[in-house]
Amino acid sequence: MNGPKKPEYYFAGPWKLKGEGIILAYKFKKEWVEKNGFLKDELKGKFKGGLGYVMLVRYTESPVGPYNELLFIPGKFFPDKKQSITKIYVDSESSTQNGRYKWGIPKETVPIIWQKNGKTEIIGVGSEEDPILFCKISSGGIPFPATTKILPINLFQELEGKTFFTNPKGHGWGKLAKIETMKVNSDYFPDISKLKPLLCVKINPFTMEFPLPEQNVDQQ
Repeated sequence: MNGPKKPEYYFAGPWKLKGEGIILAYKFKKEWVEKNGFLKDELKGKFKGGLGYVMLVRYTESPVGPYNELLFIPGKFFPDKKQSITKIYVDSESSTQNGRYKWGIPKETVPIIWQKNGKTEIIGVGSEEDPILFCKISSGGIPFPATTKILPINLFQELEGKTFFTNPKGHGWGKLAKIETMKVNSDYFPDISKLKPLLCVKINPFTMEFPLPEQNVDQQ
């Protein structure tokens, strides 16, 4: 059977998650995405545009326990104008295995540190000696409601010969944020360090639900 291998410890969907995170929104150029976006062959030449995201997430509650995450969504792709996660790291092997199997999300497991210093988040992804990404992001101001109704996520993922369509929903409270420091190893993640985001928001707290994918119902 095509598709990712079923995890040894399998947690059926839908998943309900809680936590906090940072959303960086961009309008990436097509040429930049084709060169730097870690596109698989089935996505090359199909970039439509729209908002792209880099997300740093700290899940405090999930079916596999707490874990941290870094992900990249370039924007929308033809023909369905859906989004796709093209690069993603988490620090939980159980999250990796379940995410790949259930939703076709190409997760990879690496260490992630997440520290707080007042209003500043200090986040390191990968090894301390040669990090994939290191950043300092500060936030503050008046909180405002944030929801996927404003910044919708409608995913198309293809992994190991199987396709997955998922429309996660989330809501929480946001504050405006600012990148203080950003360093990226372009061998392992799109180098956004020289790009200015349209919007940088700290969401705390948030609640999110990852429903069952439209296809792949045999894995419930």
